[in-house]
Amino acid sequence: MLTSFDANPYSERGLTLKLAVEIKGLRKTFISGWPRRREKKVLKGLDLSVPEGALWGILGPNGAGKTTLLRVLLGLLPASGAARVLGLDPMRQPRQVRARLGYLPESECIIAGMFGVDVVSYMGRLAGMPQRDAFKRAHEVMYYVGLEEERYRDASEYSVGMQQRLKLATALVHDPPVLFLDEPTNGLDPKGRDEMLKLIRELATEHGKHVLLSSHLLPDVEQVCTHVVMLREGRIAKQGPIEELTTSAGGSYAVVVRGDAARFRTELRAAGAEESGTEEVLVRLPAGADTTVVFRAAVAAGAQVRGLRPVRRTLEDVFLDAVKDDHAG
Repeated sequence: MLTSFDANPYSERGLTLKLAVEIKGLRKTFISGWPRRREKKVLKGLDLSVPEGALWGILGPNGAGKTTLLRVLLGLLPASGAARVLGLDPMRQPRQVRARLGYLPESECIIAGMFGVDVVSYMGRLAGMPQRDAFKRAHEVMYYVGLEEERYRDASEYSVGMQQRLKLATALVHDPPVLFLDEPTNGLDPKGRDEMLKLIRELATEHGKHVLLSSHLLPDVEQVCTHVVMLREGRIAKQGPIEELTTSAGGSYAVVVRGDAARFRTELRAAGAEESGTEEVLVRLPAGADTTVVFRAAVAAGAQVRGLRPVRRTLEDVFLDAVKDDHAG
């Protein structure tokens, strides 16, 4: 590895969080073509620290580098830079890393001609479990993901939703502390999608799994994850807690007033604020101002402020801004 790690970045903030995943200067270039050599840079110097206990989403359009990042962290692809998963180097210790990871791949991985329970048991044995333990555990996880009635059915006959559940079972069979889930809701109908996301959230909140969920679907990440990494063309466009990222940075508030609302709006405009809305007055404060502007306008209008809440942005708004900012840079 060409790049070394500095001290835990969370220590500088007075926190003592262990890191589930840490990468620094991570780059991956694919070389193809003959006789003419072609290079395609997929990961372009990623820096990221994922503390244990958080449910992280890796968000980006197709081709952003999400799957490549997961495969590098699994030790399946070589790359330059530095990476650690639970303190282990996936380049030098790939088997040790994969023994501690559960992976739900985006691509098809169902073995035709095998019962579903045998597929899961086989994956457990590949992870190093004794045959008897793997078979017993396979039954348990098949029950957990809702496939207990389909255990002794050819896995190639499973519906798309069942196959996604089966892939989740293979990721869970050896009880790993970390899960990498790549597009886990692909091909699912709305009911199946909601059930899959509920399972993922439960694994993190009730069973203590550290989850990285890779998706191009913003609603999936917003519904399940607490933190997000937004990738665009192999670079991190934005990252952080979703709660913080979706808090309006532009000073926008929804205000409920009792009294002369028309005059209240006039006073807001006179103070340099923007206002809109009907039942609630949507207020965008001028740069550098705080909510004092709202209360002063209410006093001047002889009105009362009966409700004041920040207007939250959607994750889509944040993502579009991040892509725009990254492109402008």
